[in-house]
Amino acid sequence: MTTQQWAATASDSARRGKWSARVAELNGELNALLSFDADARAPVAVSGDGPLFGVPFVVKDNIAVDGLPLTCGSRLLADLVSPYSATAVARLEQAGAWVAGKANLDEFGMGSSGQHSAFGPVRNPWDHRAVPGGSSSGSAAAVAAGMVPLALGSDTGGSVRQPASFCGVYGLKPTYGAVSRFGLVAYASSLDVVGIIADTPQLARAAFAAVRGADEWDQSSVTAAASQPAGMPSKVGVPRVALAGLDARVAEVLATAEHQLEESGCTVVDVELPALEHVAAAYYVIATAEASANLARYDGIRYGARVGDGGGPGEDAEKLVRATRSAGFGQEVKTRILTGTFVLRSGFQEQYYQRAQRVRTLVREEVERELRRCDLLLLPTYPVPPFTAGSTAGDGLDELQQKQADLFTGIANLTGHPALAFPVDSNGGRPIGMQLMGPAHSEEQLLAVVERLTERWPPPRPGSHIGEVA
Repeated sequence: MTTQQWAATASDSARRGKWSARVAELNGELNALLSFDADARAPVAVSGDGPLFGVPFVVKDNIAVDGLPLTCGSRLLADLVSPYSATAVARLEQAGAWVAGKANLDEFGMGSSGQHSAFGPVRNPWDHRAVPGGSSSGSAAAVAAGMVPLALGSDTGGSVRQPASFCGVYGLKPTYGAVSRFGLVAYASSLDVVGIIADTPQLARAAFAAVRGADEWDQSSVTAAASQPAGMPSKVGVPRVALAGLDARVAEVLATAEHQLEESGCTVVDVELPALEHVAAAYYVIATAEASANLARYDGIRYGARVGDGGGPGEDAEKLVRATRSAGFGQEVKTRILTGTFVLRSGFQEQYYQRAQRVRTLVREEVERELRRCDLLLLPTYPVPPFTAGSTAGDGLDELQQKQADLFTGIANLTGHPALAFPVDSNGGRPIGMQLMGPAHSEEQLLAVVERLTERWPPPRPGSHIGEVA
């Protein structure tokens, strides 16, 4: 539907009822949403001329919405209700959009499949046998299925872009600091960003315009003017050396994207980024170390689930914490916490964490050097097409592809640069997308390029089994 049709649905109770019934039907198949209410926050009447007026959106359930659950996809927070809204949510609402529900996710944002939620896996709208990607799995699946046109997600190492690509929609990872993180439950604080998933690049642009800018509640946030003109770039770089071992279908789609850029007037050139070899290792050291520190607060004492006799004077505090965390966290979260705790042990910080931060600086310097030689970088978002549910992200990937799975998206989080995933091909029912990465605060140019490509080569949409929701 168009934004005008969504606005009409928002202000018409009969249309909202039809939409709500269709969303419930779809969600029974996809498990994309943990909560949905077409009436609770719907505007009584929609007026105004902004592109977001009356547009419903869902929010990944690690981002706070006043009065709604904030589970993070974890048993540990299953009963937590947020007492406030994240800045990004509040700004979308101020622009006329409205929250329709909370989206499922890999627990605490840790996963790339959508299979690691305490509330069940999310399915891909294109092919229910395939995973939707993660960790913003519910956000991407809900947009791809037409439940809503817009969703907020979070991106720590590709958690907006990879599911957007797996579900055939658009996923924007902004520059670090361009969007306030206030209200986003921390996973890895130096990598986390609030991102946008939308069914068109135009809607992603409108949402980004609404949420961007400095916030007094997040001292890492900034207001910055676009660093690049919002037009087609003259030169796009491809780090060819990092692409060896790509699945043949992904390689074909990359070639298609290169051809489309060339047909649009761009010159595609090879670039050298030797530090890419170390991106995956540096990313995992930093992410797990910061996760270990951030998730230490979930101890069963202040809030959330508690396993024990209530933490009274007669209870052993260490036993309480161990029991609560053992029962409350899923296996993927436990693994990352343990890895990060090892990295941060006395005597190991210099060997692992501080060395990883030096590698991070090297990678950022190399990327910025190449972005002075060309306007944007083109990369796959994942080395293979969406894999089959029930397997893990590593099943079927050789050692090189597993490294690429973390490299292609993790690089933008390590460097802080913006990146935009966009659909290119449906691959016979399992979408494959690419991503463009640009200089800091070049989101406008990324969106303009993808808008131009979308106009000339409209991407495929999910099959007729999805249909209209309203």
